[in-house]
Amino acid sequence: MAKSARDSRIMEQKDTISQLNMVISSQNELIAALRSTVEECNSTIAGLREQVDYLTRKLFGTSSERTQNIEGQLSLFNEAEQEAGPLEEPAEPVIVREHTRQAKRTGDELFKGVPSRDEVIPLSEEQKYCADCGAEMEVIGKEFVRREFRFTPAKGEIVNIYRETAKCPSCSTASAMKRNIQFVKANVPEALIPYSYTSASVVAWVMYQKYANSMPLYRQEKDWKQMGVILSRATLANWIIYCARNYFSPLYDYFHRELLKRQFLMADETRVQVLKEPKRDAETDSYMWLFRTGEDGLPPIILYKYEETRAKFHAEEFLKGFKGYLETDGYQGYNNLPDIKRCCCWAHLRRYFIEAVPKGKEMDYSNPAAQAVQYCNRLFEYERQSQIKGHTFQQRKEYRLEKEKPVLDAFWTWLSQQTPKKGTRFEKAVNYAQNHKELFMTYLEDGRCSFSNNLSENAIRPFTLGRKNWLFSDTPKGAESSAIVYTMVEMAKAHGLNIYKYLCYLLERLPSTKMTDTALAELAPWNKNVIADCSGTM
Repeated sequence: MAKSARDSRIMEQKDTISQLNMVISSQNELIAALRSTVEECNSTIAGLREQVDYLTRKLFGTSSERTQNIEGQLSLFNEAEQEAGPLEEPAEPVIVREHTRQAKRTGDELFKGVPSRDEVIPLSEEQKYCADCGAEMEVIGKEFVRREFRFTPAKGEIVNIYRETAKCPSCSTASAMKRNIQFVKANVPEALIPYSYTSASVVAWVMYQKYANSMPLYRQEKDWKQMGVILSRATLANWIIYCARNYFSPLYDYFHRELLKRQFLMADETRVQVLKEPKRDAETDSYMWLFRTGEDGLPPIILYKYEETRAKFHAEEFLKGFKGYLETDGYQGYNNLPDIKRCCCWAHLRRYFIEAVPKGKEMDYSNPAAQAVQYCNRLFEYERQSQIKGHTFQQRKEYRLEKEKPVLDAFWTWLSQQTPKKGTRFEKAVNYAQNHKELFMTYLEDGRCSFSNNLSENAIRPFTLGRKNWLFSDTPKGAESSAIVYTMVEMAKAHGLNIYKYLCYLLERLPSTKMTDTALAELAPWNKNVIADCSGTM
């Protein structure tokens, strides 16, 4: 009996222990699940904090991508800086309470190219006679007082155009009356727009204000009213569209043909909203594409192209006939284009890693994203040194292989060892780099290949700045015309011309489809006659 009771108690205790073990196991599972949930929540919170920091920097932070080095940190990356020689002769420093600053530019430097004249202030009537004896004063010279910059606001005028008519005096005599009298009328330049009162100077000014100064047409409408002229924004838009399509378009096509003859090009694209596109909602994004020549040492060519989408076939169609290297960002729409070898932009890659650096960790070089930025910075520094040294294209290629190739090899090895957390911006940057590794190495093949796509970004920036003011285009025709006019403006800017003068120059000569490429070349901004006529101030 005693044994049986003891066994029964033992069995009960075993059952209790088994139940307790089950409870413990269940609790352990619950704890593990809760820990997993906490980790996921912490990861989500960290990702959201990262996103908030990123958006905050985008909204309120500086747009500069410059980074600083801490003395003693990552000395591996200091070789390029150490071998650098003096960049240029610095301006004479001016000491200002415990720090130095560059000397201010002189008036001659500030107003270089501005017409100058002398103005002599005459003596008053009282001053013309001696205060002591009353004798008339004798002017013996003039004294410099100061220099002033004066501005004359724009003004318009109405010009009534007549033409001379002449007749032959011999044919009009009585003896010659039987014959037809000969009349001659002066040749009158063709009107810019048929049955319109506008002129090349007016349309050029409207274009200059909108596409160079980013002034939308509704503000120009108000500006014209202040000058006493009632011009609606619809009228201004029609003038732009007519002149772009009829006069600028043939020259645009010529630039396009010349672009395709080059071997090194760049491309970029940005959004634009067009309200009245057929079969598309007004809120649908369209795209303004940018194609330009690279660093080949030849005159730059910059072309804007409006398209409804960002589809690959737009780039393929526009670049049909081009054979060579194309510098872009990582957008896959440029992949596998016929006869084209892609180069990927290192500025974009560096930007990915800069955006992945946590807030306040910019100078913490134990952070992997900050380390990646330093690798990129070293490559950029070598590119800068090559430019300073004035390398030829062949020398640049050799310099890159000598200096940059080892850095690249080290960077890719380092990158392969990284294990970024899922969903972080650092993971995004790492994946972006690894997925485009081959394209990031292409620039080593030729010294004319660009290291970054910054030239394209700089060329498309005026459009993005203008877009902030005028917000959208009303019609596809307006967007296409804007692309053409932006092309002319940026071409003038790239060649150092006065933008307004160049627009006037073209509208006075009226390029047409009847012109040969030889004739159109005489209107190109690199033509010596164009440079002579379109340089300087207005």
